[in-house]
Amino acid sequence: MNARQVLGCSESVCAISSPNAVDSLDKSPVSPRLLGRLVESTCQAIKNEAAYLSALDQAIGDGDHGSNMLRGFTALQEQSYVIPTLDFSDACRLIGTTLLMNIGGASGPLYGSLFIAFGNISGQPATKQAVAAMLRSGVEAVKSRGRSDAGAKTMLDVLVPLVLALEAGELDSLQSVCDFVHSAADGTRHMVATKGRAAYLGQRSFGHIDPGAASAAIITTSICRTLMEKI
Repeated sequence: MNARQVLGCSESVCAISSPNAVDSLDKSPVSPRLLGRLVESTCQAIKNEAAYLSALDQAIGDGDHGSNMLRGFTALQEQSYVIPTLDFSDACRLIGTTLLMNIGGASGPLYGSLFIAFGNISGQPATKQAVAAMLRSGVEAVKSRGRSDAGAKTMLDVLVPLVLALEAGELDSLQSVCDFVHSAADGTRHMVATKGRAAYLGQRSFGHIDPGAASAAIITTSICRTLMEKI
């Protein structure tokens, strides 16, 4: 099984026919109903991959990343009936607050900060450029909260390269986003951790995928897959 299949993005699932899938956001903003579907699919993806995330964390951390993420996204799933009744900003803030309060560990504040920052933008992103700007605001919030940046073997090693690629116009489809985040997560196996529990291992953290990077890739892929179905 390759990295893309393990992280929930097999060739058959992620293949799409539109060469400009991300650009389709310019024409069709995310509706409240679609936002609800995005939440439901992401909660299910975390449930499906919780054991895998914990296995990754057992190698270089406390071994609880999967169970922590599952707890947070189970709590979020219980709020899913509310999401379609909210505007985009309020929905993102609810998502962020729920994850902040329920994931626990180091990941709760980071994922909470990410989505709360999404909710602090004006309106919802209806263009690819606006999506990049929203992601940039979330990434900066994660950097600030975690006092970290790309290169430390964390979720930022998926999110920072992703926002840079979007800002540079290098990703022109949902397929390319899916491929990109999985490559970025897999690339953390070639890094030495300098932040978090894994940093205590020093060189021994080399050769292992970072669980936070993996969960960021899983969440991004789930969003892409749901948007593919919409297209």
